[in-house]
Amino acid sequence: MTEAVTHDHDGEHPNLLGTYVTVFLVLGFLTVIEVFIPRVYSGPWDGHLKMILLCVLAFAKAILVAAFFMHLKWEHPWLRRIAAMPLYMGILVIVIMLESIYR
Repeated sequence: MTEAVTHDHDGEHPNLLGTYVTVFLVLGFLTVIEVFIPRVYSGPWDGHLKMILLCVLAFAKAILVAAFFMHLKWEHPWLRRIAAMPLYMGILVIVIMLESIYR
């Protein structure tokens, strides 16, 4: 019952080991920044800034993972648009979280 999955690509992907290692190191660096943000912005007046910074870093990490490790950077534009559809829900969640500023 197992069938071979074939992909209709125009060409082979180049050897991207260096790119993957670079993206992995950037993701690690962004994670270290995310760990230290709550320590740096620990005052009561920094709560919203901390939330915005953490959301921006999480968004950047998600874009890197999707582009390189999910190979969306090399896919057809229509597939990239389909994969970006959950992005709208993420933006909505961020807007709802930031709405607490105006309460």
